[in-house]
Amino acid sequence: MQIGRNDPCWCGSGKKYKSCHLAFDQKIDTFRDGGHIVPPHKIIKTKADIEGIRESGKRNIAILDYVAERIKAGVSTQEIDDWVAEKTKELGAIAAPLNYEGFPKSVCTSINDQVCHGIPSGDDILKEGDIINVDCSTIYNGYISDSSRMFMIGKVDPKAEKLVADVKEAVEVGLREVRPWRFLGDMGSAINEFCKSKGYTVVKEIGGHGCGIEFHEEPWVSYVSKPGTEMLMVPGMCFTIEPMVNAGKSDIYEDADNGWTIYTEDGSLSAQWEVQLVVTEDGYDILSY
Repeated sequence: MQIGRNDPCWCGSGKKYKSCHLAFDQKIDTFRDGGHIVPPHKIIKTKADIEGIRESGKRNIAILDYVAERIKAGVSTQEIDDWVAEKTKELGAIAAPLNYEGFPKSVCTSINDQVCHGIPSGDDILKEGDIINVDCSTIYNGYISDSSRMFMIGKVDPKAEKLVADVKEAVEVGLREVRPWRFLGDMGSAINEFCKSKGYTVVKEIGGHGCGIEFHEEPWVSYVSKPGTEMLMVPGMCFTIEPMVNAGKSDIYEDADNGWTIYTEDGSLSAQWEVQLVVTEDGYDILSY
């Protein structure tokens, strides 16, 4: 149904449409008319939403900081899960992964050639030289935050250390392309080209996602995209940047036994850093890291 100029704005601000989102919608319409993918109203976050996600993000960051202080050789990934569950409860929050579509733990722990969705276990003991991604997602007052970090256990191989550092830089490369009225493909292409220049490959099948009200929202975010493609970025869009980058080929497979953990097909190392952001009027604001 079309909104009248003097009707209340669809965003819930209480303002009249003409003085709130009318010009915004008209600008989006010009991109839609040009054949571009544009965001639906339902994924545009209000100021209240953004502050709610930010508060959730503060807790997500604190939980990852808690892990960072304790992670070392000899620790099991189940212990990491226990830390996350303990800190999440202390902060009055909920671990988003627990029981999400059947996932059995509070956090994802992906070691070495595990690309993502590693399931914590008492049998998986971290050892000197391992690299591990800890992916934490938190619900607080109904708002969801999501970010992940890489950790290097003791002294690691220089190539592994470089992979971890380069993938962190790849996220920064992508962030430089996040501006309103540009496209997700601009960001994804920049990340892909950077990773290729370092001799790596980017996983095609798994990407980032919208996040904030639901755990996974529109848009799906590719890191092998082309400039000028994918969804238009506009103020109020909230999504993750989380390229999964392999030292070898990009081919992956899913663990047939647990139906969750993703591995590199060739056994090469994989690394991922994840940040959650909101697009602003002049760039972006990081909500969780």
